[in-house]
Amino acid sequence: MLKRLISGLLLLGSASLALAASDKPLTIVVPTAAGGGNDAMARTIGQKLGAILNQTVIVDNKAGANGAIAAELVARAAPDGNTIMFGYVATHAMNPALQKLRYDPITSFEPIGRVGYSPTLMVVNPTVKAKDVKELVAMLKATPEKFSIASAGNGTAPHFAAELFKLATQTNPLHVPYKGSAPAITDTIGGQTQIMFPSLFTALPYVKSDKLKALAVAGAKRSAALPNVPTLKELGIDGVEVDQWYAFFAPAKTPKEVIVKLNAALNQVLADKETIARIEGHGADVESSTPEQLGELVKSDLARWKRVVQQAKLQAD
Repeated sequence: MLKRLISGLLLLGSASLALAASDKPLTIVVPTAAGGGNDAMARTIGQKLGAILNQTVIVDNKAGANGAIAAELVARAAPDGNTIMFGYVATHAMNPALQKLRYDPITSFEPIGRVGYSPTLMVVNPTVKAKDVKELVAMLKATPEKFSIASAGNGTAPHFAAELFKLATQTNPLHVPYKGSAPAITDTIGGQTQIMFPSLFTALPYVKSDKLKALAVAGAKRSAALPNVPTLKELGIDGVEVDQWYAFFAPAKTPKEVIVKLNAALNQVLADKETIARIEGHGADVESSTPEQLGELVKSDLARWKRVVQQAKLQAD
Protein backbone atom coordinates (compact mmCIF):
# COMPACT_ATOMS: atom_id res chain seq x y z
CA MET A 1 0.00 0.00 0.00
CA LEU A 2 2.80 2.41 0.96
CA LYS A 3 4.68 1.54 -2.22
CA ARG A 4 1.57 2.21 -4.28
CA LEU A 5 1.01 5.54 -2.54
CA ILE A 6 4.60 6.66 -3.19
CA SER A 7 4.32 5.65 -6.85
CA GLY A 8 1.09 7.58 -7.16
CA LEU A 9 2.61 10.67 -5.59
CA LEU A 10 5.61 10.43 -7.93
CA LEU A 11 3.31 10.18 -10.95
CA LEU A 12 1.26 13.12 -9.69
CA GLY A 13 4.44 15.12 -9.19
CA SER A 14 5.64 14.32 -12.70
CA ALA A 15 2.30 15.32 -14.17
CA SER A 16 2.38 18.60 -12.22
CA LEU A 17 5.86 19.35 -13.49
CA ALA A 18 4.82 18.59 -17.05
CA LEU A 19 1.79 20.87 -16.66
CA ALA A 20 3.97 23.64 -15.22
CA ALA A 21 6.38 23.34 -18.15
CA SER A 22 3.55 23.61 -20.69
CA ASP A 23 2.18 26.67 -18.84
CA LYS A 24 5.44 28.59 -19.22
CA PRO A 25 5.42 31.60 -21.51
CA LEU A 26 7.14 31.39 -24.87
CA THR A 27 10.08 33.79 -24.80
CA ILE A 28 11.26 35.05 -28.18
CA VAL A 29 14.72 36.58 -27.91
CA VAL A 30 15.27 39.27 -30.55
CA PRO A 31 18.88 40.36 -31.21
CA THR A 32 17.94 43.96 -32.06
CA ALA A 33 16.48 46.89 -30.17
CA ALA A 34 12.74 47.36 -29.81
CA GLY A 35 11.06 49.39 -32.52
CA GLY A 36 13.15 48.28 -35.50
CA GLY A 37 12.12 46.20 -38.50
CA ASN A 38 13.36 42.88 -37.10
CA ASP A 39 11.58 43.52 -33.82
CA ALA A 40 8.33 44.36 -35.64
CA MET A 41 8.48 41.14 -37.64
CA ALA A 42 9.23 39.04 -34.56
CA ARG A 43 6.33 40.59 -32.64
CA THR A 44 3.91 40.15 -35.55
CA ILE A 45 4.74 36.45 -35.77
CA GLY A 46 5.04 35.97 -32.02
CA GLN A 47 1.53 37.21 -31.36
CA LYS A 48 0.09 34.65 -33.79
CA LEU A 49 2.36 31.88 -32.48
CA GLY A 50 1.11 32.45 -28.96
CA ALA A 51 -2.49 32.08 -30.06
CA ILE A 52 -1.80 28.81 -31.90
CA LEU A 53 0.33 27.31 -29.11
CA ASN A 54 -1.95 28.67 -26.38
CA GLN A 55 1.01 30.30 -24.67
CA THR A 56 1.74 33.80 -23.46
CA VAL A 57 4.50 35.28 -25.61
CA ILE A 58 7.26 37.50 -24.22
CA VAL A 59 9.53 39.33 -26.66
CA ASP A 60 12.93 39.88 -25.05
CA ASN A 61 15.14 42.36 -26.92
CA LYS A 62 18.84 41.65 -26.37
CA ALA A 63 20.63 43.99 -28.74
CA GLY A 64 24.39 44.22 -29.05
CA ALA A 65 27.49 42.57 -30.52
CA ASN A 66 25.73 42.08 -33.85
CA GLY A 67 23.32 39.58 -32.35
CA ALA A 68 25.93 37.60 -30.44
CA ILE A 69 24.50 38.54 -27.01
CA ALA A 70 21.06 37.21 -27.92
CA ALA A 71 22.43 34.12 -29.64
CA GLU A 72 24.62 33.20 -26.69
CA LEU A 73 21.69 33.65 -24.30
CA VAL A 74 19.49 31.28 -26.32
CA ALA A 75 22.31 28.78 -26.81
CA ARG A 76 22.55 28.49 -23.00
CA ALA A 77 18.78 28.35 -22.39
CA ALA A 78 16.92 25.21 -21.31
CA PRO A 79 16.12 23.07 -24.39
CA ASP A 80 12.42 22.83 -23.62
CA GLY A 81 10.98 24.87 -26.49
CA ASN A 82 10.01 27.78 -24.25
CA THR A 83 12.94 30.01 -25.26
CA ILE A 84 13.58 30.54 -28.95
CA MET A 85 15.50 33.05 -31.02
CA PHE A 86 14.48 35.24 -33.91
CA GLY A 87 17.76 34.99 -35.81
CA TYR A 88 18.88 36.19 -39.19
CA VAL A 89 21.73 35.89 -41.65
CA ALA A 90 24.13 37.99 -39.56
CA THR A 91 23.69 36.01 -36.32
CA HIS A 92 24.05 32.58 -37.94
CA ALA A 93 26.30 33.09 -40.95
CA MET A 94 28.01 36.47 -41.30
CA ASN A 95 29.17 37.31 -37.79
CA PRO A 96 30.38 33.73 -37.13
CA ALA A 97 32.25 33.82 -40.46
CA LEU A 98 34.11 36.94 -39.38
CA GLN A 99 35.04 36.17 -35.79
CA LYS A 100 35.14 33.47 -33.13
CA LEU A 101 32.08 33.66 -30.90
CA ARG A 102 30.94 31.93 -27.72
CA TYR A 103 28.35 29.94 -29.66
CA ASP A 104 28.43 27.81 -32.77
CA PRO A 105 25.79 28.73 -35.36
CA ILE A 106 25.29 25.07 -36.24
CA THR A 107 25.89 22.96 -33.12
CA SER A 108 24.49 25.39 -30.53
CA PHE A 109 20.99 25.47 -32.04
CA GLU A 110 18.15 23.41 -33.42
CA PRO A 111 16.67 25.09 -36.54
CA ILE A 112 12.90 25.61 -36.32
CA GLY A 113 12.05 27.24 -39.62
CA ARG A 114 12.64 30.11 -41.96
CA VAL A 115 10.36 33.15 -41.91
CA GLY A 116 11.34 35.00 -45.06
CA TYR A 117 13.89 37.33 -46.51
CA SER A 118 14.46 40.93 -47.50
CA PRO A 119 16.76 42.08 -50.29
CA THR A 120 19.54 44.50 -49.47
CA LEU A 121 19.05 47.99 -50.81
CA MET A 122 21.80 50.37 -51.90
CA VAL A 123 20.83 53.84 -50.67
CA VAL A 124 22.55 57.22 -50.60
CA ASN A 125 21.97 60.53 -48.91
CA PRO A 126 19.67 62.59 -51.19
CA THR A 127 22.34 65.30 -51.54
CA VAL A 128 24.66 62.87 -53.36
CA LYS A 129 24.62 64.19 -56.93
CA ALA A 130 24.95 60.82 -58.66
CA LYS A 131 21.77 59.98 -60.58
CA ASP A 132 22.60 56.28 -60.72
CA VAL A 133 25.15 53.67 -59.66
CA LYS A 134 27.35 54.24 -62.71
CA GLU A 135 27.79 57.91 -61.84
CA LEU A 136 28.36 57.06 -58.19
CA VAL A 137 31.12 54.58 -59.05
CA ALA A 138 32.80 57.24 -61.20
CA MET A 139 32.66 59.69 -58.29
CA LEU A 140 34.01 57.06 -55.88
CA LYS A 141 37.00 56.50 -58.16
CA ALA A 142 37.63 60.22 -58.74
CA THR A 143 37.19 61.44 -55.15
CA PRO A 144 37.08 58.46 -52.75
CA GLU A 145 37.95 60.68 -49.79
CA LYS A 146 34.54 62.38 -50.06
CA PHE A 147 32.56 59.21 -49.46
CA SER A 148 31.97 56.78 -46.62
CA ILE A 149 29.73 53.74 -46.28
CA ALA A 150 27.80 53.22 -43.05
CA SER A 151 26.98 49.78 -41.74
CA ALA A 152 25.15 48.31 -38.75
CA GLY A 153 28.51 46.98 -37.50
CA ASN A 154 31.31 44.64 -38.47
CA GLY A 155 29.93 41.31 -39.60
CA THR A 156 26.47 42.58 -40.46
CA ALA A 157 24.74 42.25 -43.82
CA PRO A 158 25.22 45.96 -44.64
CA HIS A 159 28.94 45.53 -43.96
CA PHE A 160 29.30 42.46 -46.16
CA ALA A 161 27.27 44.05 -48.96
CA ALA A 162 29.51 47.12 -48.81
CA GLU A 163 32.66 45.00 -49.02
CA LEU A 164 31.31 43.00 -51.96
CA PHE A 165 30.39 46.25 -53.73
CA LYS A 166 33.89 47.64 -53.16
CA LEU A 167 35.43 44.46 -54.57
CA ALA A 168 33.12 44.38 -57.59
CA THR A 169 33.66 48.05 -58.49
CA GLN A 170 37.30 48.34 -57.42
CA THR A 171 36.50 51.32 -55.22
CA ASN A 172 37.51 51.93 -51.62
CA PRO A 173 35.28 54.37 -49.72
CA LEU A 174 35.73 54.41 -45.94
CA HIS A 175 33.65 51.85 -44.05
CA VAL A 176 32.10 53.28 -40.88
CA PRO A 177 30.62 50.60 -38.58
CA TYR A 178 27.86 51.62 -36.17
CA LYS A 179 26.21 49.80 -33.28
CA GLY A 180 23.07 48.87 -35.18
CA SER A 181 21.10 49.93 -38.24
CA ALA A 182 19.26 52.83 -36.57
CA PRO A 183 22.29 55.08 -35.91
CA ALA A 184 23.81 54.13 -39.27
CA ILE A 185 20.67 55.17 -41.12
CA THR A 186 20.36 58.32 -39.01
CA ASP A 187 23.86 59.45 -39.97
CA THR A 188 23.33 58.56 -43.63
CA ILE A 189 20.16 60.65 -43.64
CA GLY A 190 22.07 63.43 -41.88
CA GLY A 191 24.95 63.34 -44.37
CA GLN A 192 27.68 62.27 -41.94
CA THR A 193 27.96 59.17 -44.14
CA GLN A 194 26.81 59.02 -47.74
CA ILE A 195 26.12 55.39 -48.65
CA MET A 196 24.54 52.39 -46.94
CA PHE A 197 23.31 48.87 -47.75
CA PRO A 198 20.41 48.27 -45.31
CA SER A 199 17.74 45.64 -45.76
CA LEU A 200 14.81 46.87 -47.81
CA PHE A 201 12.68 45.91 -44.81
CA THR A 202 14.55 48.50 -42.73
CA ALA A 203 15.06 51.21 -45.37
CA LEU A 204 11.68 51.28 -47.14
CA PRO A 205 9.99 53.91 -44.90
CA TYR A 206 12.93 56.31 -45.39
CA VAL A 207 12.96 55.78 -49.15
CA LYS A 208 9.23 56.42 -49.37
CA SER A 209 9.60 59.64 -47.38
CA ASP A 210 12.55 60.75 -49.60
CA LYS A 211 14.97 60.80 -46.68
CA LEU A 212 17.11 58.26 -48.55
CA LYS A 213 17.57 57.71 -52.28
CA ALA A 214 17.49 54.11 -53.51
CA LEU A 215 19.96 53.41 -56.33
CA ALA A 216 19.90 49.62 -56.62
CA VAL A 217 18.86 46.31 -55.10
CA ALA A 218 21.76 44.16 -53.96
CA GLY A 219 19.77 40.99 -54.43
CA ALA A 220 18.90 38.34 -56.96
CA LYS A 221 15.81 40.14 -58.26
CA ARG A 222 13.92 43.41 -58.08
CA SER A 223 11.55 43.99 -55.20
CA ALA A 224 7.81 44.32 -55.69
CA ALA A 225 7.94 47.13 -53.11
CA LEU A 226 10.28 49.18 -55.37
CA PRO A 227 9.76 47.76 -58.86
CA ASN A 228 11.56 50.62 -60.64
CA VAL A 229 14.81 50.14 -58.73
CA PRO A 230 17.16 47.85 -60.73
CA THR A 231 19.43 45.18 -59.28
CA LEU A 232 23.17 45.73 -59.29
CA LYS A 233 23.47 42.72 -61.58
CA GLU A 234 21.22 44.43 -64.13
CA LEU A 235 23.62 47.35 -64.01
CA GLY A 236 26.59 45.12 -64.79
CA ILE A 237 27.89 44.73 -61.24
CA ASP A 238 28.04 41.02 -60.41
CA GLY A 239 28.59 39.25 -57.13
CA VAL A 240 26.76 41.65 -54.79
CA GLU A 241 23.73 39.56 -53.89
CA VAL A 242 22.91 39.80 -50.19
CA ASP A 243 19.40 38.65 -49.39
CA GLN A 244 18.87 38.95 -45.66
CA TRP A 245 16.91 35.98 -44.32
CA TYR A 246 15.10 35.64 -41.00
CA ALA A 247 14.35 32.46 -39.06
CA PHE A 248 13.62 30.92 -35.67
CA PHE A 249 16.04 28.74 -33.70
CA ALA A 250 15.83 26.79 -30.43
CA PRO A 251 18.69 25.72 -28.15
CA ALA A 252 20.56 22.55 -29.11
CA LYS A 253 19.08 19.30 -27.78
CA THR A 254 15.53 20.62 -27.86
CA PRO A 255 13.47 17.43 -28.45
CA LYS A 256 12.56 16.62 -32.03
CA GLU A 257 8.84 16.52 -31.26
CA VAL A 258 9.03 20.05 -29.83
CA ILE A 259 10.80 21.33 -32.96
CA VAL A 260 8.18 19.67 -35.17
CA LYS A 261 5.40 21.30 -33.14
CA LEU A 262 7.02 24.75 -33.31
CA ASN A 263 7.68 24.40 -37.05
CA ALA A 264 4.06 23.44 -37.72
CA ALA A 265 2.80 26.42 -35.70
CA LEU A 266 5.25 28.78 -37.42
CA ASN A 267 4.24 27.62 -40.89
CA GLN A 268 0.59 28.04 -39.93
CA VAL A 269 1.34 31.65 -38.98
CA LEU A 270 3.18 32.25 -42.24
CA ALA A 271 0.17 31.00 -44.22
CA ASP A 272 -2.06 33.60 -42.55
CA LYS A 273 -3.08 36.31 -45.03
CA GLU A 274 -2.96 39.11 -42.46
CA THR A 275 0.56 38.14 -41.41
CA ILE A 276 1.73 37.91 -45.02
CA ALA A 277 0.28 41.35 -45.79
CA ARG A 278 1.98 42.95 -42.77
CA ILE A 279 5.38 41.45 -43.54
CA GLU A 280 5.21 42.18 -47.26
CA GLY A 281 4.03 45.71 -46.50
CA HIS A 282 7.44 46.35 -44.98
CA GLY A 283 9.29 45.07 -48.05
CA ALA A 284 10.05 41.52 -46.95
CA ASP A 285 8.95 38.28 -48.62
CA VAL A 286 7.49 35.41 -46.62
CA GLU A 287 9.17 32.05 -47.15
CA SER A 288 8.65 29.11 -44.80
CA SER A 289 10.79 25.97 -44.56
CA THR A 290 11.33 22.71 -42.75
CA PRO A 291 13.89 22.63 -39.93
CA GLU A 292 16.18 20.59 -42.20
CA GLN A 293 16.01 23.16 -45.01
CA LEU A 294 16.90 25.94 -42.57
CA GLY A 295 19.84 23.90 -41.28
CA GLU A 296 21.19 23.49 -44.80
CA LEU A 297 20.76 27.23 -45.44
CA VAL A 298 22.83 28.09 -42.37
CA LYS A 299 25.61 25.70 -43.43
CA SER A 300 25.77 26.96 -47.03
CA ASP A 301 25.63 30.65 -46.07
CA LEU A 302 28.26 30.22 -43.38
CA ALA A 303 30.61 28.67 -45.95
CA ARG A 304 29.84 31.45 -48.44
CA TRP A 305 30.58 34.28 -46.03
CA LYS A 306 33.78 32.61 -44.82
CA ARG A 307 34.97 32.75 -48.44
CA VAL A 308 34.05 36.44 -48.63
CA VAL A 309 35.98 37.16 -45.41
CA GLN A 310 39.08 35.55 -46.92
CA GLN A 311 38.63 37.22 -50.31
CA ALA A 312 38.11 40.71 -48.89
CA LYS A 313 40.65 40.14 -46.08
CA LEU A 314 38.16 41.34 -43.50
CA GLN A 315 38.91 41.60 -39.80
CA ALA A 316 36.55 41.88 -36.86
CA ASP A 317 38.12 45.09 -35.59
